[in-house]
Amino acid sequence: MDLTSYTDQWQAQRQQLFKSVPPEGRKVHYLDKEFLVYPDTFWPFADSLPLVRNFTVAPGETVLDVGTGSGVIGIFACYQGAGRVVGVDINPAAVQSATHNAQMHGFAGTMIVLQSNLFEALGDERFDVITANLPFRNKPAHDMVAMSQWDTDFKTNTRFFEGVGRHLKPKGRIYFVQSNFGEIEAMKRLAQAAGLQSRELASEATDETGRQQFFVYEMTRS
Repeated sequence: MDLTSYTDQWQAQRQQLFKSVPPEGRKVHYLDKEFLVYPDTFWPFADSLPLVRNFTVAPGETVLDVGTGSGVIGIFACYQGAGRVVGVDINPAAVQSATHNAQMHGFAGTMIVLQSNLFEALGDERFDVITANLPFRNKPAHDMVAMSQWDTDFKTNTRFFEGVGRHLKPKGRIYFVQSNFGEIEAMKRLAQAAGLQSRELASEATDETGRQQFFVYEMTRS
């Protein structure tokens, strides 16, 4: 089975897993911490590992986590000493999950979570750090859960790069995740068109076969 077919099957199975969570939620262990996911929320997974293991947040810096899901990236920013973290997600189930997890980890006073289609709920606020683990693939998404893995016509990624500059401080930085089964070249073109220079910061594989690889890119203004 080629990588595309394998990934199609694997992602469809994971979407069913996200939908099968009981109403009270399910505990998921990620690195050395515990998180709760409610039904229809994308689970903490290896895709965000290169980001959370390698991004840098200086004490007091402000962080925006776009497509926050269960909130793990924002919460790890809090553990690094961020002064303010805003997580945004279009999925109300993700907002519920991330809000619960921020409170559970003791960061209710630092991290807020907003239901927002990318930057719509943010006004003019700008941030020192913007993190994003958006869907990697240009593939039609038929519902909210599929939208966590597939980006119809790559519209979400396109709109991210069209709007991110308005919310990034002049010397700010972006940490952006992609994969070897995703649209890496399209991402790089969008970043360049937005006036960003990018460098691969780190990578992780899902297992010892290395069949699926995830990458984090650090982006700054050119």
